[in-house]
Order: sequence, then structure tokens, then C-alpha cells
Amino acid sequence: MQDLSSRKEIVILIFITVGIIFLIRLFYIQVIDDSYKLSAENNVLRYVTEYPARGLVYDRNGKVMVYNQPAYDLMVIPKHVKTLDTLDFCNLIDITKDEFLVKLKKAKRYSYYKPSIFQEQLNSETYAALQEKMYKFDGFLVYNRSLRKYPYNAAASLLGYINEVSGRIIEKDSYYSSGDYIGASGVEKSYEKELRGKKGVKVFMVDVFNRVKSSFREGAHDTLPEPGTNLKSTIDIELQQLGEKLMKNKRGSLVAIEPSTGEILAMVTSPTYDPNLLVGRVRSENYLKLQRDTLVPLFNRALMAQYPPGSIFKLVQALIALQEKAITPQTMFTCNKRLVNCHNHPYPLDVFGSIQHSCNPYYYMVFKRILNQGKSSNIFIDTEIGFAKWREHIGNFGLGQRLGVDILSEQRGNIPTIEYYDKIYGRRHWKFETVYSLGIGQGEILVVPLQMANLAAIFANRGYYITPHVIKKNNSDMDIHYTKIEEKYFNLVADAMAEVVMRGTARRAQVDSITVCGKTGTAENPHGEDHSVFIAFAPKYNPQIAVSVYVENSGFGGTWAAPIASLIIEKYLTRRLSNQAKLNRILEADFIHKTAEPN
Repeated sequence: MQDLSSRKEIVILIFITVGIIFLIRLFYIQVIDDSYKLSAENNVLRYVTEYPARGLVYDRNGKVMVYNQPAYDLMVIPKHVKTLDTLDFCNLIDITKDEFLVKLKKAKRYSYYKPSIFQEQLNSETYAALQEKMYKFDGFLVYNRSLRKYPYNAAASLLGYINEVSGRIIEKDSYYSSGDYIGASGVEKSYEKELRGKKGVKVFMVDVFNRVKSSFREGAHDTLPEPGTNLKSTIDIELQQLGEKLMKNKRGSLVAIEPSTGEILAMVTSPTYDPNLLVGRVRSENYLKLQRDTLVPLFNRALMAQYPPGSIFKLVQALIALQEKAITPQTMFTCNKRLVNCHNHPYPLDVFGSIQHSCNPYYYMVFKRILNQGKSSNIFIDTEIGFAKWREHIGNFGLGQRLGVDILSEQRGNIPTIEYYDKIYGRRHWKFETVYSLGIGQGEILVVPLQMANLAAIFANRGYYITPHVIKKNNSDMDIHYTKIEEKYFNLVADAMAEVVMRGTARRAQVDSITVCGKTGTAENPHGEDHSVFIAFAPKYNPQIAVSVYVENSGFGGTWAAPIASLIIEKYLTRRLSNQAKLNRILEADFIHKTAEPN
């Protein structure tokens, strides 16, 4: 009997304990924790994403290169869509009924419950007309967005563009939702995380008709969007515009760098396009047109094209040979055209004269001395030893590798390897005579236009370069790369480059009152006219600009590339152009439609 009484007391105690726990939990839920209430209220709440203003991009002088203008995206939540006047709705946003059905089907595939874009980038007039009737269209809502605007119509490939985010990216990055925009190329892509900012959200109460009644709890659960970071670029937009003007109706590129900082002053690819074409509702249509254009304006030649450098490469060969003691500044060779073809000029020549007159046989002999220094009695092994050392030096000039510019899609160029020749000719079955064309910048060697401008910066700095970049950095963030060539040899090359412009092959690159140091190149093209190449820096002392110009199918470097570079140099250093005849000649030249004669 006593055991039965004890059991009864235990059961009663358990019930009392459970009851107390239940009451405490109920009090916590109802009075302290409102998460359950919020969950219940979700059925009558609407969460509206507040998109941040994307960061602006300025040029080096504070001019706005990219800004935002208002736009409106019509969103849809398929679950909330009810019977509506389809004709009236379609007329308001200027689409057909078939388009309406396709768009709604696409939204349902994404999600029945989450908002996605139904019609993007409505203009202000359409938005105003739609707002008056939104109460009739359950399940539809409008998000405030912004479009990019490019006031200078320039630097399209450099700045890049934005487009709608793909499903693959949404899966990888939880920041993005359907209908969001993301940088797709150029600065917009490379600096996406800085430019995009942080989204906010507004919570609204809605009635049974899905109409907004009021802000939920007076905005207590709202979060404000954080605008993207504004970026200051290294680009001089006026110089960029001039470069694009000079390169119009030409295939090629122009790159200008400030040698002391690695800051890119201009990066021109030609043909190009108006960046505003890839903004707004016609963006996709315009993109397809650009993609199908046989002149490939979407291809950024400054970073992606890979060309034979031609005679500008002789400067690098001279420096390597001097450093390796394969020659001295006084070493002289005759112009033996039986070795390799050359133009008429005085000879024999030393290093200085060989640069001034761009002598091909001289650099045939220079390259031979670099590769064959008698390290082995076996000519094949000796060539391999010399080639490995030569290639090491080439890498120190930033060739055959990505320089690390802060824009994606940069190409490496090509410096052939020992393994490459072994594969073609067999191990130790090739020698200098097999690869001699590398000595004059031909053969398998390929260089990117940015690398050419960087070479000019190396010569300007007398032996080093700073990683090129298009967005301003702190001095502490700059990466300095040394060539391991003594400065005295660079001084000799700089003297010779000045003579090239004063009395050599680049006289058309002269600028009044400024000592321009340059080197021409004419890169052989087996498919047509040769390519015109020129690199330069100025002034000779305390250089402020280094330039590369590459004009496809236009002949000698001194004829077209050199004068284009001189106009860029003069504009940057003096802010004016004094030679109208030179300017007009370049502007009128057309190597795409062939209204200009090479040379």
C-alpha cells in the first residue's frame, strides 16, 4: 500500500514538473522570444531586397569614368500570381502575351516562392505608369536598381561590363540571388567584391491581396544597404580617349605606363566599342552583335594578343649579352646579309650603332655568342647551357609569364623552352642555327602588348619594373622586380634609344623639347603585311611615361607606330599636341579598309 502511494506521488510530481517547464517555455516564447511570432507573421510579411549603389570608378585626375543611373526591375513571385488582365499588363511593359508566358515559366523554374526578374531595367516612364496599377497585379513587385553609365564612351575592355548572375555562380556564392548583377569583365570583374557593396532588406506588412500595408514594426527589422567602394584608377581618361582616336580604323593596341609606379596611364585595344552598348535592355542584343563582329572588338588585344616582338627584342638581347660578357660595348660585327636579311646602313657597328640602325646580322652574332660560350666541347650541350641561362634572363624581364596586372584574362606570351625544341628535334639534336631567328624577335617568341610597354618601363627605370596595375595602390603594396642586369648597360641602351629617335629609324617619334628614347620593330607576318611596332619612354632622365604601340599589317615600325607613340607622349607630358599635320596623318590612316598605304 505504501509503495502504491509513493508511485502516485512520483507520477504527480512528474506531471507538476512537466507543467512548470511548459509554462516557463510558453512564457519565454510569448513574452521574451518573438521568433515564433515572426515565423507566423512571415505569411503576411514581404521581404524586399534593397540593392546598394555600385561603387564609382574615377580616373587618376578625379574624373568620373563610371557612374550609376536609376533603373527598375520588375520582379515576380509565382506563388502569389493570380488572375490578371494580361493584355493591360503586357501593354504597360511593352511585351507580348507569349513573352509573358515564357518569362513566367522561367520564374517558376527558378522558384515558386522567391522573387526573380520578370522584366529588367524599366525606364522611369514605364515604372511610373506601372506603379499606378500595381495593386491589380498580385505577385509582382518592383526593385530599385541602377545602371552603369560611361560618360567618356571609352576604355570599354579595360572597365568591363556587368551582366545578370548565372545559376552556377549563385550556387557557389550565397551573396547572389536570381536577377542580381555581377562584374563580367575588366575592372568590373576583378574588383567585384569592392564595387558591389552589401545588400539591405526592408520588411513590409501586406494584406490578403498582397498589397503593402505598412513597414513591419516601424522598420525594426530593416537593414540598410552599404554602397560599394569607389575606386580611383590609374588611367588618364583624356589620354585613353586620344589613344582610341589614334588607333581608330587600325588593328592593334597601345599601352602607356608610368615607369616609377607601374600605373597604367592608357590601355587601348582596337577595334573597340562604346561601353554604353552593354547597358540596359538591349545589352544582350548588342553583345551578340559585338560577338559576331569579324573585327572582334570584344577581344582585348592589349592583354590577350600575342605577337612576335620584332626588332624591339634586340634591346633585351644586347643587355643579356653585355651582362653575360658575351660581348662588350665596343664589340663590332659587320652587316653580313648572308646570315640574315637586313636593310642598308653603315657598318661595321658596335652595340650603340647596332641599336641605332637595327642591324639584323649583328644580333644574329650576339645571340650566337649568348648561346655558345664554350661551356662544353659538345655544341649541343653548349647550346643547351647557354639557352637555359638566356631564358632565365628573359624571365627576369617579365616575358613568357603573366605580369600580374589587376585585370583578368592577361596572356603569358611565349618563350620557347628546351623541352619544346627537344620534342621537335630530339634531345640535344638542335643548336644555335636551329633557333637563330629568336635573336631578332622572330620565330616562336611571342609577346603581349602590355609586356612590350613594361619593357619600355624597364629601360626607363634602368633595370627594374613595378607590377603594372589599373587601380591605385599604396606604395607599400607595389611589387618591384629586378632584371639582374647592371645599370651601366641600361644607360648605354638608353643613349642608343635616344639616337634611334634623333637620327635612326624612329625620327617620326621626335617631340619638340623632349628627348624621346625609342626602338622600332617590324614584325614579319606570313599572312600579309608586316606589323608596325614601337616602344619608347620619355623624357630620357626622370622618365614619366613608357609606351608600346602595335599596329597590325601596317609595315615599318618607324612609319606608323612611332608617330602614334610620339603623340601620346607629347599629350601626356605637355597636355597639348603641336604637330597638326602628324595628327591628321594618323587620324586619316585606315588599315582595316585599306585607305592607307603601309610605310
